[in-house]
Amino acid sequence: MLEFVQSAGPVMIWLIVAGFVFCECAFIIGLFLPGDSLLLTAGLAMATTGHSSMSVWGLAVAAFLAAIAGNNVGYRIGVRMGDHVLAKKDGRYLNAHNLHRVKELMDKHGFFSVLIARWIPWVRTLCPLVAGAVGMNKRTFTLASVLGSLIWAPFLLLVGYYASSAFKDYKYVLDWALRGMIVMLVVGTIIGIVGYRREMSKQNVTVDLEH
Repeated sequence: MLEFVQSAGPVMIWLIVAGFVFCECAFIIGLFLPGDSLLLTAGLAMATTGHSSMSVWGLAVAAFLAAIAGNNVGYRIGVRMGDHVLAKKDGRYLNAHNLHRVKELMDKHGFFSVLIARWIPWVRTLCPLVAGAVGMNKRTFTLASVLGSLIWAPFLLLVGYYASSAFKDYKYVLDWALRGMIVMLVVGTIIGIVGYRREMSKQNVTVDLEH
């Protein structure tokens, strides 16, 4: 896996990271994907494998745009579903309780709830869906989504990239740190996919977000 990362070009890494970020922000499977870990790992991988700062900044822009696009898709899905959305009976994340918690967060904080959601993994995925379902103003949501995406994806990527410079004289430390993060990322993704399949196999229930 480390050899693959070392040999992968910037475009390949961009596609993997942007794809993960988009899915996490747009679709329910994002509830189970380790998005924060992926961004930090990608930043560290870019530094450890010798990619230029221009490449990591390009990746930051790609992740930023993927997050905005994913949020837009999630919002549109919510609009199409209306204020009656599907949850899972006894679901771990996609359940009536969590959907109402996100709704309450949005009712209380409005614009800022979309910003806050960026830093809470499962809320990050449900927020666009709920925003669309309850009819949050599209312009307000889009502005909050853009700002939230800017302070989330690029920030974590650049932290991973530039923090590694403190250990540039200890390349073996960076190599082992990268190995460990890749292992955790792969394991986390596999566990997430299994969890998603289990969640989707549970009985659907309809949630009225207006009440």
